[in-house]
Amino acid sequence: MIALVGDLLGLAQSALSTGFAVFLRVGAAMALLPAFGERSVPARVRLGLALAFTAIVGPAVAPALSPVLLGGWPGPAVFMGEVMAGLMLGIGLRLFVLALQTAGAMAAQATSLAQLFGGAAVDPQPAISHLMVVSGLALAVMLGLHVKIAQLFVLSYELMPPGMVPHPAETAGWGTGQIARAFGLAFALAAPFLIGSLIYNLALGVINRAMPQLMVAFVGAPAITAGALILLFLTLPLMLSVWLSALDGFLADPGAAP
Repeated sequence: MIALVGDLLGLAQSALSTGFAVFLRVGAAMALLPAFGERSVPARVRLGLALAFTAIVGPAVAPALSPVLLGGWPGPAVFMGEVMAGLMLGIGLRLFVLALQTAGAMAAQATSLAQLFGGAAVDPQPAISHLMVVSGLALAVMLGLHVKIAQLFVLSYELMPPGMVPHPAETAGWGTGQIARAFGLAFALAAPFLIGSLIYNLALGVINRAMPQLMVAFVGAPAITAGALILLFLTLPLMLSVWLSALDGFLADPGAAP
């Protein structure tokens, strides 16, 4: 009986150390994950989600963690490596939300809608940004974002093995590439509004030049507002499709060059 209890205690210690190591990576990423890590989500819910992801990912990555945890409780190197790996994953995913926010801000600024309902969200942002972020996150969750994130955590143990601190030079290069991709994606999403704004301002300048006595600002303001709303209605599905494809590409291979 005593031997059986000793074996059970050994298994319990092994499972606890494995779960704790996985929770370090999952918990660090949970603070930045899209949809699940938003500031509008209560802290208790985020903690429950982190524990749920840990319970899912732990058994799948236990063989990879076994050599690291052979001595028992994780050491400082494991702590640091797991937290940094989780933060890298979370930042990489959070950049896609920032791309939507940046694209919406660019579109709103170009179409004179930057201040309309700007403070309606937890993070003050233009209405177009808020609409794009909420729509994008809702679409991603409906298409199985939670499953893809769990798969990403499992895949991350191959890209960033446990017990190893990511190399600073490689991390810097990866982060720079991800930021560049986020800004490129934001500009690509906002391109229809920027092009429309350019055409509108050129036409307004020509009209003002031809008829100086006409108050073109009063005539053109309703036109640019209506045009922006119509353009948003027509292009938002395609924009979200492009954004979701980029997000799926990162979830499938987060270490790939942008």
